[in-house]
Amino acid sequence: MLTALATSENKATSATGLRAAVAILDKWGATGEQGEAILRVSHSTYARAKRKDGLASINLDRDQLARVSFVLNMHAALRTIFDNPENLYGFMRMPNDNAFFFGRSPLQVMGEGDIVAVYETFRRIDALRGGQW
Repeated sequence: MLTALATSENKATSATGLRAAVAILDKWGATGEQGEAILRVSHSTYARAKRKDGLASINLDRDQLARVSFVLNMHAALRTIFDNPENLYGFMRMPNDNAFFFGRSPLQVMGEGDIVAVYETFRRIDALRGGQW
């Protein structure tokens, strides 16, 4: 019984995190393909997560949970750095000339779907806030 309850809670928590990550990606201006690649979820799962009533629970693997966590934490870092919505939500679409990005936006880099690209983008955004935590 306890195992069933824990699994049920994990599924509900996963669904909540996925819905939040999809909402953030949407506000960042990610395309559906980019969002699906960044989170490594199917088109149908991504579409269900966009609907308020479309996703009650879901099983996410460790990689998918890590990706959701990176998106949520990047958003938290951007909220610490920027006060205005244009930068808070637009930063991820802006071309970036730093060595890692080479003129591409963070969304373009992460949209390739590689977990390393998602992690490295997170690291660079997290570093922008410095000691602001």
